[in-house]
Amino acid sequence: MRQSGLPVCEFRASAVIGSGSASFELIRALVERLPIMLTPRWVKGKAQPIAIDDLLDYLMEALRIPTSKYRIYEVGGADQVSYADMMRAYGRQRGLTPRIISVPVLTPWLSALWLGLVTPLYARIGRAIIESIVHVTVVRDNAALTTFSIRPMGVDEAIHRALAHEETHFGATRWSDALSSSGKLQSWGGVRFGTRLVDSRTLTVDATSDVVFKCIERIGGDNGWYACDWLWLVRGLIDLLEGGVGMRRGRPSTTTLRVGDTVDSFRVETIEPNRRLRLKSEMNLPGRAWLEFEVTGAGSATTIRQTAIFDPVGLTGQMYWFSLYLPHEFVFSGMLQGIAQAALREMRGLDEMKIPNGQPAAPHRR
Repeated sequence: MRQSGLPVCEFRASAVIGSGSASFELIRALVERLPIMLTPRWVKGKAQPIAIDDLLDYLMEALRIPTSKYRIYEVGGADQVSYADMMRAYGRQRGLTPRIISVPVLTPWLSALWLGLVTPLYARIGRAIIESIVHVTVVRDNAALTTFSIRPMGVDEAIHRALAHEETHFGATRWSDALSSSGKLQSWGGVRFGTRLVDSRTLTVDATSDVVFKCIERIGGDNGWYACDWLWLVRGLIDLLEGGVGMRRGRPSTTTLRVGDTVDSFRVETIEPNRRLRLKSEMNLPGRAWLEFEVTGAGSATTIRQTAIFDPVGLTGQMYWFSLYLPHEFVFSGMLQGIAQAALREMRGLDEMKIPNGQPAAPHRR
């Protein structure tokens, strides 16, 4: 673009701290999956990571400066840190303490292959990152600070902001949209969104959405969980022995739920009548867990999406999730089938209350 003769404003940045950034996803995967890391020398190389919010602010402000000020600007955050420092900073935000042991024998090629095994990055992308990390990427020209009004944040705040943005996005996410647009195929361990692992499955039933949602709202307490209630009781007993709430709290006596209601070991976090129910687990877990139901009506049929979400903390959380793969298959698939069958029974009961012309039958009198 510069060779075309047009005025060009160019920004050069070190690592970008934000969801989806290759550098950030590399740090996240290493810290979440490896409590002890044998690392090459490149993790000690200095960088000046910048928050995605600050980088976007630079881009927006570049639209308002005169073209006479267009040039190459080096931009970075407030801190000059190594990748090891960034991993420790990420660990602090997640309550993890990675042990980083530097060894001299790991070449970029070996490191790239290792990253391909333990992180979401392809080996060739990992190698490209490593080859760039071995060079110091700190700001040497401070012209950006004199030309623009942005005062970039430090690495701790940048990581905190990145995780907070994910949290906000997660709270508003509809998994029926997120999973269909992600282009990711369901794997045996679930689909990963940020730090979260997601197990989502759907079933279409010949019942109206209000009837289906009514069955979903009745979940828990004396009504049970529509499948494998004994497994729920065993898990609740284990939680009680660990000092948790178990499954003993029951649910409200009403057939409807409100935000804040307890449902056995869960609490209602979000509810949209006849559309969506999200329950947050309050058991002792190596992470955070949610169970969500979405219903989408299309005429006389309704699609139920049941989604289990787990935000594991560290390797213990990862192992917990994957160790429960087989029980989850029985519990989650059985629960979905049980809700569908309850909705069909409800529909049959409504049909039996109607006379052939479709009008409600007269009440029975002695």
